Amino acid sequence: MAEARAALNAAAARFGFSETPRLDAELLLAHALGITRERLLLTLGDQPVPPGFADLVERRAAHEPIAYITGTRAFWTIDLAVAPGVLIPRPDSETLIEAAVDFFAGTSGPGTILDLGTGSGALLLAALDQWPAATGVGIDASPAALDIAAANAARIAPGRATILAGDWHGTGQQFDLVLCNPPYIARDAALPVEVAGHEPASALYAGADGLTDYARIAPLLRRQIAPGGVACVEIGADQRHSAGALFTAEGLHVTCRQDLAGRDRCLVITP
Repeated sequence: MAEARAALNAAAARFGFSETPRLDAELLLAHALGITRERLLLTLGDQPVPPGFADLVERRAAHEPIAYITGTRAFWTIDLAVAPGVLIPRPDSETLIEAAVDFFAGTSGPGTILDLGTGSGALLLAALDQWPAATGVGIDASPAALDIAAANAARIAPGRATILAGDWHGTGQQFDLVLCNPPYIARDAALPVEVAGHEPASALYAGADGLTDYARIAPLLRRQIAPGGVACVEIGADQRHSAGALFTAEGLHVTCRQDLAGRDRCLVITP
């Protein structure tokens, strides 16, 4: 129907603050219709504009993140449930999984995986989907994140993922693969409204320089990596040297992997 196409165009025109206004509008319309975006694009001319679409557009126009509106976010090879109170997984974080895939290339992969600060469970569950024989543990201090991660784990990796309350100390055990996307935004950094106004501050900010959590993790990390294992830790694009120095000071070997945009994104750390 022409109305659906016109509604998409009108919605996208209101999302000028977004880097992907048309995609945002398509995701919202697909969500309102209860179909996938792919199905929407194939059948757009046949689709009505459901009454709920207007309300979704208003929420997005107020800078509410798409993932919170739809309740889902695609990451690596999985689809995660997300909600306010948990950090929204970003494509940049897939760099950690890519680094792990390269590290374990030619082997059977990690048998055990630890995700420190698991949030929605994105890194842990993506890794478990990558290596079906592995088991893993996700740790977080946020009750909201723990609830969401546990629900995602039960759906995506039943019986293979354990979600626990905890901190950077981990479980006291060693793991073949340690994944970690800690808070790393400087306290006074300017962020888009949809991030600063909606996502949990505890998952974003890390002191005046953004390094507070790296300084806490670095002394604890070696004892959590099994012999022959690796840790993949996300960093901000300008933190390769400042964050990396904290880990090298603990006698760890550190290299850096860039994301698809060519920005420093992942510290690859071995004992």
